[in-house]
Formats: sequence, structure tokens, C-alpha cells
Amino acid sequence: HNKDKTFLVWVNEEDHLRIISMEKGSDIGSVFSRLCRAVNEIDKQLGFQHTPELGYLSSCPTNLGTGMRASVHVKIPKAAERSDFQSVCDKYQIQPRGIHGEHSVSTGEDVGVYDISNRRRLGLSEVQCVQDMYDGVKALLDIEKGANSPPEGYPTDLLKPEVSSALKCFLTF
Repeated sequence: HNKDKTFLVWVNEEDHLRIISMEKGSDIGSVFSRLCRAVNEIDKQLGFQHTPELGYLSSCPTNLGTGMRASVHVKIPKAAERSDFQSVCDKYQIQPRGIHGEHSVSTGEDVGVYDISNRRRLGLSEVQCVQDMYDGVKALLDIEKGANSPPEGYPTDLLKPEVSSALKCFLTF
């Protein structure tokens, strides 16, 4: 890994190479740009096996195609509680899972925190994979934000910081 631990490569972990670019925050462009520079450099040095029909060849069949799994960790407890959570994920071709790897769930200290990634890999460009993830996460964040807004007609004066009342803690929306 690099000194900032924002880039690393795993060898023979499901795939022949797992190339990871990451950072805290929401600068997807920075993460993707770092990844592209690194992949191009590795390709110059080692070369990747690629076919027009299957994309990049890998030892893990679920990663055929681009092999790109773009993901973010995001806290969306209200969105995840909704009955249409999975259908929203399906609409945007994204896959939610717990932050502790495949088949994990969001529980304990991490309840409401999900690893959201693109589901499609075959027949897309790497940019399209990142766009799927971005569009899906944006939609889930919009739902989360809407869930934290008062319903229409709620007396917004009660939300002002200068309003104090022993009963205010019991007001819900």
C-alpha cells in the first residue's frame, strides 16, 4: 500500500490481483482517478488478459467484465428500513451489504451503515460502473434526507433552536 493507505493491491485474494483505491470523504473522482493511473501503470508492467466477449479475465466469475466493484460506506438507517429499499437498489443496479464483507448485514455498532456497490460488471465500462454506484447512493441519500424532514404541515417554528420545551423531545415526525 502507499503511505497514505489510499491505494493497495492484494495478490491471489479471490482474484489474481485485487486493486483497491479508497479514501474517507466523498471525492469519488479522486479515488477513481488514482485507480485509473495505477491500473494503467500495472497494465504496462504486467499486462492484463482481456477478451472482447468477456472483458478482463479473472479467477472469480462474478468479476468478469470490467471487474470493477465501486463501493461506498454510507449511513442510511431510515432508507434501509423502508419496504421499498431493495426495489430502489434494484432500480439503480446497486447491491447493499454490511460493511464487513460479502453476506454480512448491518448490525450492532454499524447498524444502518451499508456498503453500497454497483451490481453490474459485464458489458459496461468502468465509468458506467461508478455511475451506477453514484446514482444509487444519491437516490438512497435523498430518501434518507427526506425521511428526516418534518411532514407537510408540521409547525416549523417548533424546530427552531431557540424553542425549548420539556415536551419537545416527544415530538416526532
